[in-house]
Parts: sequence; structure tokens; C-alpha cells
Amino acid sequence: MSVNLIRMPKFPECWESCGSCASGTIFILELLVDIGEVINFDQHILTLETGKVALDIPSPYAGKVIEIHVTEGDTVDEGMLLVTLEST
Repeated sequence: MSVNLIRMPKFPECWESCGSCASGTIFILELLVDIGEVINFDQHILTLETGKVALDIPSPYAGKVIEIHVTEGDTVDEGMLLVTLEST
């Protein structure tokens, strides 16, 4: 058994150059997984709200969700720990 940590990915470069999509606070609009759920690679785990757009964040791993480190309404930064998975 191995454990995979899912962290907030790097924000798109265009957010820095344009800034339009990222205006306002970036927060978790909706969690799309639950503890104990088995998820697939690239399955959406949460939806972010940026003030201008909603953005789904996919899982870079497959496995069983053993811990969720954020809640709906939390603000997020790059590299922030989101979910811990146990490899299946």
C-alpha cells in the first residue's frame, strides 16, 4: 500500500498575465469526493471558484480517499494539500 498526496496545482500562467479569471478570492466551491470513495485517475475531486470562472481540479492518481484536508469555502494556494489517497 502506498499513499499519494494531492496538492493544489500551479495556477495557469494566464492568470498572472491577464488576471481576469483570477480576480477575487480563489476558493473551493464544491467537494466532489468523499472519504472512503475509490476514484480514478483524472476524476474531478473539487471545483474552484475564481470570481470569474469555476474550474474543476482532477486527480493525478487513482485510489481510495482516506483524508480530505479542505472544506467547501476554504481559500486555496498553489501547493496546498487537498486530498490523501491510498493506492488500490
